[in-house]
Amino acid sequence: MNDLGRILIGLGLLLLIVGTAIILLGKIGLPFGRLPGDISYRGKSVSVFFPLGSSILLSIVLSVVFYILSRLRR
Repeated sequence: MNDLGRILIGLGLLLLIVGTAIILLGKIGLPFGRLPGDISYRGKSVSVFFPLGSSILLSIVLSVVFYILSRLRR
């Protein structure tokens, strides 16, 4: 049970860090969610938003972070 608690605390801290980074990057001027490649459509009765460019950027950043963390744990 201790391992589960540690995992949950670690995930909570990770979410806190990512959330803070997104807020700070938004204040700096990085248009996260409005990057080139983000698809948005507004019709008369429906609106669709798919953040493709933001998802790709987030995937690249997280891949680099997890790669660095795995190299440090060795």
